[in-house]
Amino acid sequence: MGGLAAMALVVGAVPAMAESVEFQLINNSSYALHYFYTSPSNDTNWGGDLLGDDGTLEAGYSGTVTIGDGETECEYDFKFVMDTGAELVVPGINICELNSYTLND
Repeated sequence: MGGLAAMALVVGAVPAMAESVEFQLINNSSYALHYFYTSPSNDTNWGGDLLGDDGTLEAGYSGTVTIGDGETECEYDFKFVMDTGAELVVPGINICELNSYTLND
């Protein structure tokens, strides 16, 4: 599958009256993404690893992310953990208006 394991996200928010949000996650960095967590911005706990037990998004690859759990929040925080162990937390992303998100070095 070229370094991309299935990315079916179980946690997330939905736009008004919608049941799910879908966007493209693009790994434009030099590192493989090993863990991807999301959380509504008003929640202090991260959801589970959205890449799953065997999931990795290799450098240069992209995948479709679906977030849909019935939440009505649009503002989410993202947490990325790369193969080096480096972590990036990006707060306050409006997933209801998100078409794609790109990770860069």
